[in-house]
Amino acid sequence: MSAERVVAFQGMLGAFSHLACRATHPDWTVLPCPTFDSVFDAVESGAAARAVIPVENSQAGRVTDIHRLLPQRGLFIVGEHYQPIHHQLVAIPGTKLADVRTVRSHPQALAQCREYLNARNMEAVAARDTAEAAVEVGRLGDKTIAAIASRVAAEIHGLEILDQDIEDAHDNTTRFLVMSPTPVEFAPDAGPLVTSCLFRVRNIPAALYKALGGFATNGVNLLKLESYQLGGFQWAQFVVDLEGHPEDPAVARALEELSYFATELRLLGTFPAAPRPDQA
Repeated sequence: MSAERVVAFQGMLGAFSHLACRATHPDWTVLPCPTFDSVFDAVESGAAARAVIPVENSQAGRVTDIHRLLPQRGLFIVGEHYQPIHHQLVAIPGTKLADVRTVRSHPQALAQCREYLNARNMEAVAARDTAEAAVEVGRLGDKTIAAIASRVAAEIHGLEILDQDIEDAHDNTTRFLVMSPTPVEFAPDAGPLVTSCLFRVRNIPAALYKALGGFATNGVNLLKLESYQLGGFQWAQFVVDLEGHPEDPAVARALEELSYFATELRLLGTFPAAPRPDQA
């Protein structure tokens, strides 16, 4: 199988990352991987040409481990996708809702359905991903155990849906990044673009203020700013998403000023801005 049209994701068939792959690469072959590290490995080794990685959810926040992998691995962001997330409570055939005592799923899915579970006194048990939780429920064959998973996972793994769309917020959405071993070049006038970059500053007063000042003075809009602690609290690492292309004059000036105050400034990619859920 040629890797030219293979897209890797973390999880099993039916996971929400699988659904995101189908939305972003509908004609490609999918490659399920057990961990985020193995997804990056698949692309870096040439086993896949793209990776689709979840980075944050509108209800549960950012996905753990991704902030560690982005600076350590050499992949580039070439796209983004906002995936609506609708959770189903699934169990082996013949199960009634009243039978369920324990619910398994990915910690993010459990967090996104916390109010539902608490209202029914269902115990939450963490699993590696939503589809794996569905597989485990089928393997155990116990009517007291259910899973939170996608409708596709229920179909693939032969489970029944006991209750549908159980997420606490029905505008529940996860943002995914499309990663590639090489950057994709977009012209500055190729429509709305997002540029993502990573930088570090010392943990001293006004360091971040000075680093970001160029964006304000040049009128560059920041879409996202996240911080991560590094090096025994001496350094702070930031990932910033901004509107525009690095060759836009205002963006170029802002990045030049950022490079003066920050260390290890690295462009992670420039890519088309996907329609945001609140703009759809």
